[in-house]
Amino acid sequence: MDFQSFKQLVKQIHIGKQLPDAVYLHKDAMSELPPALKKFVPAVAQAVNLPDNQWNLIKLFKKEFRLSLLNYPTFYTDSYPALEQSLNVDLSKLSHKVTCYRSSENPPILHRKETMILPSSDHYELFTALTKEGEEAGLYENTRTIGFKQSWLNLIQKKGYQLVDGRILKAEPDALSDTQQEPGIDRHKTAIVRHELSSPMKTLAKQGYLDGRFSIFDYGCGRGDDLRELEAHGLDVLGWDPVFSPDNDKINSDIVNLGFVLNVIEDQDERLEALLSAWELANKILVVSVMLANDSYIAQFQPYKDGVITTRNTFQKYYAQSEFKGYLERSLQEDAIAVAPGIFYIFKDKLEEQRYLQSKYQRHHTWHQLTSPQPIESKDKAKLVISQNSTLFDDFWNVCLELGRVPANDEFNRSEEVRSLIGSHKKVFGLLQEMFDTKEFENAEKRRKEDLLLYFAMGLFEKRKPYTQQPESLKRDIKALFDDYKTALNLAAELLFAIADTSLINTQCEKAHQQLPASLLNEGHSIILHRDYIDDLPLLLRVYVGAGLQMYGELDEEIDLVKIHITSGKLTLTAYDNFEHSVPFLVERIKIKMAEQDIDFFDYVNEKRRPPLLNKHLYMPPEHENYKKQLSFDKRLATLLDFEPTEESHMVRAEFEVLLGKHNKEIKGFTLRAHSLS
Repeated sequence: MDFQSFKQLVKQIHIGKQLPDAVYLHKDAMSELPPALKKFVPAVAQAVNLPDNQWNLIKLFKKEFRLSLLNYPTFYTDSYPALEQSLNVDLSKLSHKVTCYRSSENPPILHRKETMILPSSDHYELFTALTKEGEEAGLYENTRTIGFKQSWLNLIQKKGYQLVDGRILKAEPDALSDTQQEPGIDRHKTAIVRHELSSPMKTLAKQGYLDGRFSIFDYGCGRGDDLRELEAHGLDVLGWDPVFSPDNDKINSDIVNLGFVLNVIEDQDERLEALLSAWELANKILVVSVMLANDSYIAQFQPYKDGVITTRNTFQKYYAQSEFKGYLERSLQEDAIAVAPGIFYIFKDKLEEQRYLQSKYQRHHTWHQLTSPQPIESKDKAKLVISQNSTLFDDFWNVCLELGRVPANDEFNRSEEVRSLIGSHKKVFGLLQEMFDTKEFENAEKRRKEDLLLYFAMGLFEKRKPYTQQPESLKRDIKALFDDYKTALNLAAELLFAIADTSLINTQCEKAHQQLPASLLNEGHSIILHRDYIDDLPLLLRVYVGAGLQMYGELDEEIDLVKIHITSGKLTLTAYDNFEHSVPFLVERIKIKMAEQDIDFFDYVNEKRRPPLLNKHLYMPPEHENYKKQLSFDKRLATLLDFEPTEESHMVRAEFEVLLGKHNKEIKGFTLRAHSLS
């Protein structure tokens, strides 16, 4: 069955709970489905090895080639049964994902169950009565968050009712008086004044989403600093904030930004409401960001609910990276992609998700022409035409280098001119290969092929099988560089499995150390390099780093060095106070543990405990303007403090300063001079 057939069959369904994007029905109502669907749904369950007793509710999507098989074990015995497990089958990807809610404190629950069964069912009248009770109590006025157990129970209590043996009854007065008095939280103090774009907006700018193609809505825009900056660039951007812009409309937009909003909402129901509301407004992408912190940082504040009250009397719910990813995916039933610590993208537009993931692993270059056409004899008219129109054909050649293949007509904006002068792109490319440096194109083709293998490997690492529906440009890449899709996936799978081979990783680290402009190899243990050289690593190490960054997100400018651990399956990222200094000091260390799927954040708040980066020249290319000064400085410092100038050295700032003081020295730029008493 293809998507068009599926969509037409779902349109024919007139039973079940009908929502704008999906229809829900119980397995017992399947007899009324179109015959093709009646056979198709159990066939899908069998194909994914889901036993018949582990699903009893079906969710059929109206606008996507997807269905979900849901298990509500107490569907008939509980008035508002909880979801135990969902299996979401993406038929466009030919993949499935299982989410378990058995241990969840706030699982999804069902309402209006009479709509999911047939009117002839023995349970129909009871289920109809349950729904009427809820309507009369005013519980269905806002249906966005009532689909979760705790939110539903809290709403029942707020409305002055209680749930007794599955029935909604008016609560006794003394039952209502036992509610805890909420402290006065100063939410308005959480909106800070920004003098530059917020970090989630910076990620959008980096990915090219702020180029004017997309409308943007800032959900919880605070004082509007992001809005003013984006408006100054002529972007279609609007915002809403409950404190500073409460009268603005909430508008559907291509991109919705929910930036540092969820972490300041102390009420869990309201927090979920904000997330679901923002998701509802997003046409293509929802960007969600929160504050991260470790237990030692959180311990300094007063605990309150599931977060803390800060010294400014504001609420903060600090998350761990994996914790927040899980919260998003359970709440939205969609994959959340880490872009940076605490920042995730969730895509409604799945083709846009592919474009993003593909570009994430593609190296972009500003190609500069190093060669020029050779003088051509007049007998070769075509080559003479190329020589006379060098700017046009230089542009065409650079597009070939960027793509690593011959561009299609719609991939070169001056295609019509080229074809009118010479002929097809293929013919032009053949001529240019004779005239330009073919080695340059071979390198470009190799780089593009590696970038695509990295993209496919990361999709497999995240257990997101690549889509069967693909952008046209990707189809062309696959055909030109791999011949077929299966070959590309097989090669990507081999790469992914290879990152567990410590012997191979060790060999590749040694190779990288020879090839990179600068790096430090700790033989058999690790290689350390500056973040600028990640794309220059051998492909296997790019996959290794990419796998680690799947949990962390994209590297920002605050990260300076990257350490690849050869035997332990770890990746360490380090940030320094000012990497341009002759001796920078470590301010943050992030250890990504791939085997455990966990991240440890270490903040060096105590300046005396900050380790200095010694021998910084090891991470600088020889052509760097400060390399010679740094090398000379490092040698003098190593001699003075008695450490090896070609190795990684460890000490804390307090120890470092004691050793300098012992020799009556202080650092000024790239010089060591006698310590000044003044």
